[in-house]
Amino acid sequence: MVDDTRVVTEAHLRRIVTLDTQLVDMVEGAFVALAEGRVMMPPIMSVELHERNAEIDAKTAYVSGLDSVALKVSTGFFDNPKQGLPSLGGMVTVLSALDGSVRAVLLDRGYLTDLRTAAAGAVAARHLAPESVSTAGVIGTGLQARLQMQAAHLVRPFERVLVWGRDLEKAAACAADLARDIGCEAEVCSDPNILVKRSQLVVTTTPSFRPLFAAESLHPELHITAMGSDAPDKQELAGACLARADLYVADSAPQVALRGELRAALASGDWTGGDPVELGQVITGQHPGRRHPRDITIADLTGTGAQDTVIAQHVMDLLDRGTAAA
Repeated sequence: MVDDTRVVTEAHLRRIVTLDTQLVDMVEGAFVALAEGRVMMPPIMSVELHERNAEIDAKTAYVSGLDSVALKVSTGFFDNPKQGLPSLGGMVTVLSALDGSVRAVLLDRGYLTDLRTAAAGAVAARHLAPESVSTAGVIGTGLQARLQMQAAHLVRPFERVLVWGRDLEKAAACAADLARDIGCEAEVCSDPNILVKRSQLVVTTTPSFRPLFAAESLHPELHITAMGSDAPDKQELAGACLARADLYVADSAPQVALRGELRAALASGDWTGGDPVELGQVITGQHPGRRHPRDITIADLTGTGAQDTVIAQHVMDLLDRGTAAA
């Protein structure tokens, strides 16, 4: 039998897959599948390289109805930027859900993870943020900070973006990039608490191990998407933030209890509300979501294997269409 496994480079993937509303819709479908019980997803396998300030994660999931299954290995080496290297990387093996064969090896170096993570943030904003957002804020200055704001702008077009980072020069560079790429006003904030107070939509995108702002900074008509806490020791939000919110939503309730913001809130005793609502339950109407414009909502996104399988299927469909067109 001829081996017809595709090996696809990052450069090729960048040509065919972009951050757009179609991708947001595809990733939204992963949340819906989870809510409808159509996903078989094992726990994340993680290796912590503490002396390297790094981590390696493996995620997978089977989504009923799709003919592909993704097995993704992602890396986070957070000292890499000091050497001029990206902090995130990895690759995706795409298996056939029909016969188990290897359909493709996607040498994306984290590109697909970056896109599906940003798209997930847009899904959260679409279903939880206030209908009208004039000012969005991002905490963090890396690639994901830029992508999250670009994705949020697709579903909640805002006029102004605020940026905070520990390094003010990097924050200024991020703000300049966002002003150019989105076409909105961009401003650096010297205090994350001020950023939160001035924004209707905030996304946190850091590998922090301690809270970045006080719960007292939360205010009516605010939505926060926390996506940096994806490992057992990470934390971006004070546990009191979850308790103060009118609605706290998880991408996966079991997962956030182990590696999301919920883990720290449970440990501190700030969260006593039982299992959180899942984002898919809001999308499908199983839960009403934001009930009032003045509600405070929080989405805790740790990243799921279902998202990886959905974007891998999307890639395979694009590749198949490209082959047919050729």
